[in-house]
Amino acid sequence: MPALTPDTIRNATETLSRLTDYLRGNPEPAEALALVEPLLDEYTGVPVQLADALRALARIVVTHPDAPNQKAVRALVDDLRTAAWEQTDQHTLHYTLDTLRTLLRQGRQTQETCTCR
Repeated sequence: MPALTPDTIRNATETLSRLTDYLRGNPEPAEALALVEPLLDEYTGVPVQLADALRALARIVVTHPDAPNQKAVRALVDDLRTAAWEQTDQHTLHYTLDTLRTLLRQGRQTQETCTCR
């Protein structure tokens, strides 16, 4: 695996920006769901990964020998940990996608079998 750099992380965020732009073009819902689904995977999706990264950053700051043990630093680390928990709470969005996919499928089947005037 290549070394991580700020540029490799920027590439990931640029990919997310491209996805957002693409979705604004109104693709078919099934295609849009397929593209967004990996982002919300319950184990490896963005909310879980970002939460883990924030927790790791907080740990690095707190345990680094040169980190000042100031009240302000502790408050900022607490902010990171709070944000991590908030991100973790979003891990259930994959259930939302599952339900949405089911409803869209049911709606399509209803339209195909409808003999309405």
